[in-house]
Amino acid sequence: MNASCYDVNGESAIEGEIAMHGNAKRRAGGNPWRWVAGAVFAAVLSTLTSPAFASILIKVDKPSQTMTVSVDGEMRYRWPISTGATGYSTPTGNYTAFRLERMHYSVEWDGAGMPHSIFFTTRGHAIHGSNNPGMGTPRSRGCVRLSLQNAETLFNLVESRGVTTAKVVVAGADPAGNWAPTSAPSSAQTASGSRSARPAQYRERRGPFRGLFRRRQR
Repeated sequence: MNASCYDVNGESAIEGEIAMHGNAKRRAGGNPWRWVAGAVFAAVLSTLTSPAFASILIKVDKPSQTMTVSVDGEMRYRWPISTGATGYSTPTGNYTAFRLERMHYSVEWDGAGMPHSIFFTTRGHAIHGSNNPGMGTPRSRGCVRLSLQNAETLFNLVESRGVTTAKVVVAGADPAGNWAPTSAPSSAQTASGSRSARPAQYRERRGPFRGLFRRRQR
């Protein structure tokens, strides 16, 4: 027998080569069940983190200017809203709420009060309460306005469940027409005083969202 077919340990070199290739093949392919388990896990994770499986799902429908709120898959509220006016369109997309402020003041828009704010974009878009006229029509400067009472209800719900359990879905095109943004009546200004009496840091910066909304400066 040809000695070259055996190594010093007496093992067949041919058999060793076959075993080596088999091990390499197994390393390349891996355990097929591991790949199946990984794919199943990824699919389940994707499903559970989708808007449909959110603990709180907030749907903003721009064409009808309405919001629906579902909790654990069951619709609980349906409210009129006001999204961005012409030139201030509220951005469509799927978002996760990430910050709550019971009372926020916007440096961006002359210190305007934004009670019960739920922020859902890093550009400063939020759902918040408003007594500005025009509810049910697109009259905001990019945020999603709710009545003061409905905003408080939604804020308390999200706060009780945890802010990141709330998914916000903004869908649809802006209503046709030319809509101008509205401001609160002078008789309903916030406790911080009239706009003309507010500090200089609250002066309006022209143009939609030229910076983030900021916390009230003390």
